[in-house]
Amino acid sequence: MTRSIEDLLGTFYEAFSGKPELLDDIVVDDWDDIPLGPGQAPGRAGAVGLIEEVGKAFSGVRIVVHQIVDGCGSDGNGFVGVRGEMRGVHAGEFFGIPATGREFQFRIHEFHEVVGGHIVRTWHLEDWLDWFRQVDASPTH
Repeated sequence: MTRSIEDLLGTFYEAFSGKPELLDDIVVDDWDDIPLGPGQAPGRAGAVGLIEEVGKAFSGVRIVVHQIVDGCGSDGNGFVGVRGEMRGVHAGEFFGIPATGREFQFRIHEFHEVVGGHIVRTWHLEDWLDWFRQVDASPTH
C-alpha cells in the first residue's frame, strides 16, 4: 500500500522531532537536501546527524504543517510544497548562540520531490532571522 502524501510528510517532520530512524522508510539513501545545514553531510545519513544536532540545541522540537500543496501526478510522483513552522525551546548552543531557554516558532517553506513513494530531494527555506530575533541574538556573519 502506498502512503498518502500527508502520511509521508507527517512522518518526515516527525523524524525531525528526534526520531531519525523514521527516515529509513521514507527518504532515499542519497537524499538531496538543498541547502545542507551547517556541518551537515549529504544523504539520509547526513540528516540523521542534523537531527541529532537539532535535538541538542532545541527541546520539544516539532514541525507543524499548515498547508500541503500536492503537485504529484496520478502515479504519485512529483513535487509537494509545504508551508509550516518549527517550534521548540532554545536549550543548547546553536549558530554559536548559547542556550537562552526561550520558546520560539518560525516559518518554514519546503518543496519535496517524491518518486516511488520516497522523498528524493528537498529544497527548504527557514526564517532563521526570526529565530535570532526571538532569542534576542544577532547573526555574526
